[in-house]
Amino acid sequence: MTQYLGYVSGILIILSFVPYLRGIFRKETRPERASWLIWSLLGGIATFTQLAKGASHSLWLPALQTIGDLAIFLLAIKYGMGGLLKRDKIALAAVGLSLILWYFTQEAAVALFIVIFIDAVGAVLTILKTHEHPTTEPMSSWVLTCLAGFVGIFAVGEFDAILLAFPVYIFVANLAIIATIFFGLRRIRRTQTADPGTI
Repeated sequence: MTQYLGYVSGILIILSFVPYLRGIFRKETRPERASWLIWSLLGGIATFTQLAKGASHSLWLPALQTIGDLAIFLLAIKYGMGGLLKRDKIALAAVGLSLILWYFTQEAAVALFIVIFIDAVGAVLTILKTHEHPTTEPMSSWVLTCLAGFVGIFAVGEFDAILLAFPVYIFVANLAIIATIFFGLRRIRRTQTADPGTI
C-alpha cells in the first residue's frame, strides 16, 4: 500500500507542473528565478547522486521533477521575477555554503536536514515574492504539491522522524505558499472593493 501511495505522491508532483507551465505561457505566472534555480540544482544533485549509487526505476521521479524544475527556471529567466535582489543574493550564498556542508557531511540525518534547509530557502523566496505579487502564482500547482507531501507522509508507513521529515516539510512549505496566495488575493479583493478604480 505504501508503495502505491509513493507513486500517487510522485504523480501529483509531476501534475503540479501542468498549471504552472500553462500559467507561464499565458503570462499569468511569474516564477521567482532564484527559487527555481535552487530547486533545479537540488533536484539535479539528488538525481545524479542516486544514479551514482545504482538507482534505476526510482530515478524516474527525481529525474522528471528536476526536468520540470529546470524547465520552469529556464522560462523564468525571461518570464520570471527576482534573482538579483539583495535577498536573492543572500539566499544563494546561504545555499552555496549549505551545499558545501552537505558534500562533506557523513551523517545521513544531517544531510537530510541540510537538503530541507536548502529547499526551504527557495520556498521562502517564493513566499516573499508571492506576498508582494499574489496573482503571479497558480494556486492549483501548490495545492497539488501540498497534496503530494500529505500523501507522502502516509507513504512512509511508520513513525520515523527522519523518513517523515521531508514529506512533512513539503506539506507545510506548500501550505504556507497556498496561504500566502489566498490571503494576498483576499487583500487585493478588499482593496478593489474599497476603491473600484484600483487595478
